[in-house]
Amino acid sequence: MNKTISRRLLVSTRNDHKVGEIREILGADFEVLDLSAISGVGEVEETGVTFEENAMLKAQAVSGHFDGWVIADDSGLEVDALDGAPGVWSARFSGVGATDASNRALLLEKLEGLRGKERSARFRCVIVLARAGRKLAAFSGSVEGVIINQEKGSGGFGYDPLFVPEGHCETFAQLGSEVKNALSHRARALSGLMAWSGWND
Repeated sequence: MNKTISRRLLVSTRNDHKVGEIREILGADFEVLDLSAISGVGEVEETGVTFEENAMLKAQAVSGHFDGWVIADDSGLEVDALDGAPGVWSARFSGVGATDASNRALLLEKLEGLRGKERSARFRCVIVLARAGRKLAAFSGSVEGVIINQEKGSGGFGYDPLFVPEGHCETFAQLGSEVKNALSHRARALSGLMAWSGWND
């Protein structure tokens, strides 16, 4: 007998990579939808200066158009040598028209000449849960690591080919989704979501 899906969850994004990761991490207990499941929702401008502020903007705005649970994820890379940049601007690091490739190229350029612990960094994620236009909870997770000096691996997305998590010798792009999804910043934030006590209220 197939296990009954217990919770229907809309993710406030059109990022297929992000939705795929969330589906894998949450597993069969959740039916995970993205913004293609509803109409009439435009892009939500991310005007916040923290991950939580941006996640809250996206979750609350979309939850007003959907009868059910909505989550929004805002995440990024914080590099110590760059005073925490790119941070909330990770996706737009290289300016207008930024791509994953152009963002990685700019990061390598800015860290040129630095070695070892001088290249310390972390991925951080904040997930906000909302319903009917109201924020219900926020969950956060982070994973420490270093930025290597050349891209390695073909998996993942974003800065994954440059980030080696603490305790490993390979990048997120090399480790594969099963390993990454067991220790990533997004997995750690989602573990808080899954354990949230308000699901049955």
